[in-house]
Amino acid sequence: MQNLTIDTGVQCFAVNGGPENGGGVLRFNPGDPGVYSRFLALEPEMKELEHSLSEKGQQLPEKDGKGALELLDEADRRAKALLAEVFGPGNDFDSILGGASLMAVASNGERVITNLFAALQPILEQGAQTCAQQRAETAVAQANARRAARGDSE
Repeated sequence: MQNLTIDTGVQCFAVNGGPENGGGVLRFNPGDPGVYSRFLALEPEMKELEHSLSEKGQQLPEKDGKGALELLDEADRRAKALLAEVFGPGNDFDSILGGASLMAVASNGERVITNLFAALQPILEQGAQTCAQQRAETAVAQANARRAARGDSE
């Protein structure tokens, strides 16, 4: 059997030091407009998830710690499933984050999900800019080629 290698632009990002340090590896193409589009669409879904979590939490009887933990666990599973939809099913965010809950509060006082978004945003924005620049350069090259084929001067 012959091998066919296709550059898909996928890059690997060691999260929290990678597997050897208790973290994991996130794999995706930062220049994939589909990933960027799904990431942008994820923010309102995450806000809705947090809103739903808050509403359900308010309905719990006071001092229902077990119920609160179950809600947080449910929200964590749902958030990780949404992230897998954005970045691809090969990205298991439970493994990538070393088992940390996305709903947990990190040492900086923010939820882990907030810190994750803050870390990914500039990578995805740079990828989107690179993709847009490539498209613009291709369009200019095509226009120049058409102009040259017609015999027009620049």
